Amino acid sequence: MKKIPLKRIFAAAALVCCLTVTTAYADVTQEDIDNAKNQINNLKNQQKDAQDAVDDINGKKGQLESDLNNLNGQMTNIVSSMNALESQINDKKKELSDLEDEIDQTQDNLEAAKQQSASQYEDMKIRIRYMYENGNTPMLEMLLSASSFSDFLNRTEYISEINSYDRQKLEEFIQVQEQIAAEEASLEEQKKDLESEQQELLAMQDDMKVKQNSVNSLISSTQANISQTNSELSSAQGKVNDINSQIARMEELEKQLEIQKAKEDAARMAEIKRQEAENNGEFSYVPSDSDLYLLGAIIQCEADGEPYEGKLAVGSVVMNRVRSSYFPNTVSGVIYQSGQFSPVASGRYALRLEQGVNNTCMQAAQEVLNGNITNSCLYFRTVIDGLEGTIIGHHIFY
Repeated sequence: MKKIPLKRIFAAAALVCCLTVTTAYADVTQEDIDNAKNQINNLKNQQKDAQDAVDDINGKKGQLESDLNNLNGQMTNIVSSMNALESQINDKKKELSDLEDEIDQTQDNLEAAKQQSASQYEDMKIRIRYMYENGNTPMLEMLLSASSFSDFLNRTEYISEINSYDRQKLEEFIQVQEQIAAEEASLEEQKKDLESEQQELLAMQDDMKVKQNSVNSLISSTQANISQTNSELSSAQGKVNDINSQIARMEELEKQLEIQKAKEDAARMAEIKRQEAENNGEFSYVPSDSDLYLLGAIIQCEADGEPYEGKLAVGSVVMNRVRSSYFPNTVSGVIYQSGQFSPVASGRYALRLEQGVNNTCMQAAQEVLNGNITNSCLYFRTVIDGLEGTIIGHHIFY
């Protein structure tokens, strides 16, 4: 692998001077930004948990509201059924009242028929007793006093009709009594049936009242649960809102830290370049056997989704740091310098080394190590407002 011409290392005195100068610019470090990112990530995890709690409570509330709707539907049906039962009970009461009036009238009719039958019976007994006590003389005299044979026949027929009339009337009264008695018995049976039906309806009404009380109790408890759930939801949503506010504040803090760090880095870089311009000696850097793989891995971690130009730019930043007296003078030293590359701090870099580097990133690393340095920048980050530099893909280099 060919050698790369680099600036010679500053003399010890110059290096001490450089470090003394750059200390003034070291107010914000990558570690500060990473700590802010970690806090944001922790808050977002809390936000997810809090939002999950809100979603769970909303689900619980939705189920309770569905239950309440069902209970209200049941109550509507119960009230409708109770109204129908009340109407039926009132109808039965009226039927019973009408039937009792009819029974009373029938009993009056029966009593009148009995009295009329008894009166007719008494009249018959009087006539029969009179005939037995006086013999048949009156009848015989009435027949013998007939003025003609035709009159005799008429009188005979008249006497026969009187007797037939008495028997017929007596039989009719007896028949009427039997009919009225049968009607009375039928009405009493109807009354019994109506009373039984009325009792059944009253029992159904009592059952409906029990159901109504039960559903009312369930409605009250469900409404209380919904009220409690609304309180829980308000509290949980308040927690989400509070976390969202914290996240917004932390993201603003992170943004300000990044802007401040970028400004400090730019000032530091200007000072480094100034001091390096004063000491323009050169030396050669010979990459170690592991540099290609290490550089390819950091390129993939930082710029895997970026254009090839962006991959070369990330590799160039690493090599610019190697050639700078402010940073370690090896690829591994630059990559593993504390607080510089977030994939190293998060463990993604170690995982990438274990899993392997893709060909495109290895090719970019090889080009950079071969001397294809595409910028003179010492820093890069995702694009933010207020920072001047060269934008490639989603990164700004400065």
